[in-house]
Amino acid sequence: MITKSDSTTIKSYLEDSSNLHGGHADKVLIPENTAELSSILIECTSKKMPVTISGGGTTTTGSRIPFGGIVVSTEKLNRIISIDKRALSCVVEAGATVDDLQSACGKEGLFYTSHPTEKNAFLGGTIATNASGARSYRYGPTRKAVKRLKMVLATGEIFELRRGEKLFTGRGVSFGLPGGRRIEVALPSYDMPNVKNAAGYFVKDDMDLIDLFIGQEGTLSVITEAELGLELKPPEIRSCFAFFKDEENSWAFAEDLKGKKEWKILSVEYFSENALKLLRRKNPNVPPASRGAIFFEEEGEEGQRYSAADRWLKFIKTRGGSVDDTWVAMNEKDAENFTSFRYAIPEAVNEIVKASGFRKFSTDIAVPGGNFLEMMRFYKDLFRDDGIRNVVFGHIGENHVHANALPVQGAELRRAESICLEFVKKGVSLGGTVSAEHGIGKIKHMYLKEMYGDKGISEMVMVKKALDPGAILGLDNIFPKELLQ
Repeated sequence: MITKSDSTTIKSYLEDSSNLHGGHADKVLIPENTAELSSILIECTSKKMPVTISGGGTTTTGSRIPFGGIVVSTEKLNRIISIDKRALSCVVEAGATVDDLQSACGKEGLFYTSHPTEKNAFLGGTIATNASGARSYRYGPTRKAVKRLKMVLATGEIFELRRGEKLFTGRGVSFGLPGGRRIEVALPSYDMPNVKNAAGYFVKDDMDLIDLFIGQEGTLSVITEAELGLELKPPEIRSCFAFFKDEENSWAFAEDLKGKKEWKILSVEYFSENALKLLRRKNPNVPPASRGAIFFEEEGEEGQRYSAADRWLKFIKTRGGSVDDTWVAMNEKDAENFTSFRYAIPEAVNEIVKASGFRKFSTDIAVPGGNFLEMMRFYKDLFRDDGIRNVVFGHIGENHVHANALPVQGAELRRAESICLEFVKKGVSLGGTVSAEHGIGKIKHMYLKEMYGDKGISEMVMVKKALDPGAILGLDNIFPKELLQ
């Protein structure tokens, strides 16, 4: 086991992409195997010492940032244990990165479908947050890939769970641990919205117990190992940027694209006019008259890039796009460049946030498809009326975009917070979620309360107490730690 206690050495464990300030911890412990992790948690539960789990530091919600106690990092649990081409599955440790796994799978002609923005995200973290990313449009979030989890509970018990092995009966379950202790869990009574959702604990009648531990943001267990499903690598992934002079035409094109069920679309992404201004810094060839853009990827057979391009261009013209304002990746290198270009937006937003010194004010709302255009117009109107700097981009294919309010001076802080809360209230009123993929962490408690109310939050607290009786794991993640007293 490695111990770090020097304040300078542990500084990097006290921050993430949320820009939340004030994090502090007594020390950082880095176990090199599951047994060491178990011993740490046994001791911490006995002393009621708070434990914050540290992955790759890519989260945007402050969930990785400790406010007291110790940090446990999974960075040394980083092996890709096996890849089984016949079974289309792999076994990985929690500290392996998404990039490591995708590269290893590619060499075997396989494909790990989860495609979060941050390639350096730890796989354990992506499971704990049910991460998704652009390609969840076709493949779904991380949850769909998880076949088995190995975890350590707050009490130190090592617990393995395979999908299908233990189901809830309605909203209740009782299960035994290897040491003989039994745990009873009663799920919250709320119903989740029928949209892409990563807000609070996963709840469904008769659901699989494993799903409770996916998206729990480090509050119920520490994931150490996972078996994940894979796909055969697509023969070809081709992509396109379509730029539009009218933003509503770009929204309509995205809707049209979603209707093309015969096409094997992997992702459909949106960029507002302000997002395009940021992209233009990376590539001055972004058409100057563009007010909105759609990036999409399609899976297909080899040697069909030119026929696909012809098909796309004809389709794009139906919504006012032009050949001159469309980019098509004509080879694999172009496609990689397009993907990197798409990911430049969240990087640019994070740079603005860091430069301002303020924490991030960003929404992660998804709404049902029939209400999406109303939500988009609400973003547009409120940002226009207020005048605060803003950037909107994201997964329009899943009726889910990120609306970022970016204050540049202290006087704008309260306005940014107020605007985001208005967006949340509107999203909930339309039957949506306050978090489609990033989770709640430490900075979105108020949003979750808007969605599930005091009763729903209280019922989540009872789930945590059943699995973490000492209340040590991930304090302040999902709901305020004061509710555990």
